[in-house]
This record gives sequence, C-alpha cells and structure tokens, in this order.
Amino acid sequence: MPLPAPFASLRLPVIAAPMFIVSTPHLVIAQMRSGIVGSFPALNARPASQLDEWLCEIEEKTEGCAAPLAVNLIVHKSNNRLQEDLKVLEKHKVPLVITSLGAMPEVNAAVHGWGGLVFHDVINDRFARKAVEKGADGLIAVAAGAGGHAGPQSPFALMQEIRAWFDGPLALSGAIACGRSILAAQAMGADFAYIGTPFIATNEANAASEYKQAIVDGAAADIVYSSLFTGVHGNYLRASITAAGLDPDNLPEGDKTQMDFGSGGNTAAKAWKDIWGSGQGIGAISSIEPVESRIAALETQYRAAMDALRDRVGMASHLVD
Repeated sequence: MPLPAPFASLRLPVIAAPMFIVSTPHLVIAQMRSGIVGSFPALNARPASQLDEWLCEIEEKTEGCAAPLAVNLIVHKSNNRLQEDLKVLEKHKVPLVITSLGAMPEVNAAVHGWGGLVFHDVINDRFARKAVEKGADGLIAVAAGAGGHAGPQSPFALMQEIRAWFDGPLALSGAIACGRSILAAQAMGADFAYIGTPFIATNEANAASEYKQAIVDGAAADIVYSSLFTGVHGNYLRASITAAGLDPDNLPEGDKTQMDFGSGGNTAAKAWKDIWGSGQGIGAISSIEPVESRIAALETQYRAAMDALRDRVGMASHLVD
C-alpha cells in the first residue's frame, strides 16, 4: 500500500518519537527542518493553554517544510486533558496524531474529521488488531529495547505477526540509533523507524546536561526494564535510578491503578524528570550534537548500509539462482 501524502518527501523514513519533557518546539522544529517527522506529547505543554502557543510557533517556524508534524495523545483515563487537547489539535488540523495507552474510536473519528491520520503504538499483535478495529490508520510497533514505555517482544516476532495481516503504515521502535538499523527496520516490513533516544543527546533537546551525557556514556547494559515508575513497563537509565536512592536490580512492580501521566510517575522520584528514559541503542551515540548533524549522520549511515547490503545480496545471489 502506498504511504499517505504527508510522508512523500521525507529525507529519511523516520518518525521522531514524542518524549515526555524532552520534546518541545525547539526540538520538533529542528527535526522537521532536517527532513523527518517531528513530534511531541501534548502533555508536555503546561499549562494546557500553552499547547495552542506551541502549535502556532511550530507552524510559523516550519512553514514550507516537507516533513509533517505529529502530536502524541495519551488515551488513558488518567489524562483529564484529552478532550481539551483534542480540540486544540483540531483547530490546527495537525496531520498526524499518535495515540498511546488506549485506543478510542471517538478520538480516531475526530482526527479523521479534520483530515488527519492516527497512528497507535502497540506492544503486541492483540493490541495492534484492537487499534485497527477501532479506526487507527497506522501502527507503531514498540518492541523490546525501546526507550520509555516499551514491550517485551523481539522486533522480528512483533513485525512478522503484524505484517501477516496489516498492510497499512507501520513504524518500528526499539533500539534504533544508527542508519543501519533504519534499513533493518524496513527489511522487516516497517515503513518508518521510530527514533527517540538519539535525539535526547542533541543541543535542542529539553534535557539536563547530565541526562544527555549519560546517554553518550551509556550502553545497552545500563538500561533497566521496570514498571515501578508509571505502572507500565519501560526502559530507564540505571544511573538515574541509583541517583534516586533505589536499587535498580531490586525494583518492585508498579501499581497500574496509580498511573498518573500528568505528573510523570507514581513514586517520589518522577519518571522522565528524575528517572531518565532511554532505549538500548545508546551504545551507538558518542556525542551531543545538533539535530541536523545527527540526522545527517543517520542518512550517511543509512546509504552506506544500503550499498553494503546490495554487495552482500550480490555475493549471495547464487543461493537463490
């Protein structure tokens, strides 16, 4: 199936993941100007009235950009701003809405009403089927290793199950931090790589300098998978958990009934603010740099990986002759 028009002129097949606290207009504008889909969570705009201001700023500073904007909505009962934020998105006719933690037909219908698309993030095939049944246009497969809230399944397993029945737009998330991994996501059947963590270690990210440096210094072994902080399993930097006075190797299970994504967690140490989300791909990140430089490097790596793959396929052509 051909991709919808908003994605026709991307520099790379990449959607920047919306990250709590980290993604603000400064980061989103840089992402869009650099040729990829930029995004932010609506809940990052606080107070709620700031959402309209942010969208006005992004529209003004990305006029003429080929890459579209996406805004993330938490579709969960704890989000008491959902309807208010949805009206603001309708006012601005945001082209892509990313929904998380619940699929709601009414939200999908509202977005379709102004001509927008809805991509829903899922961690398994069952949730993927429910999302499409409820009207989602596309899916984001959040596999093991993704930063923040993430599923436990291998990307190979998750992608093959979804692509067995779904031919719509599909993004893959999970430890994608270099151009080779973007190409690998496409080889598995994804239309887009969904990338968050590499953009934390950029000049434009709204993150503490210590957080950015921890991304640069870290590796996959420094990531802890826990449900404690929001009630939903996610991946976090071990150093931030230790700094909060907790033992990263002995964390209790989180209480799902205490989820509060408005305040960012259900412990004294707040998820996203004190406990830093990160994907397992951080071993590929060696510096803090501008968004444009990071995307340029990804593009160079992506094209080199494509050339190398052509060579490998050519060398192995006798196997299929």
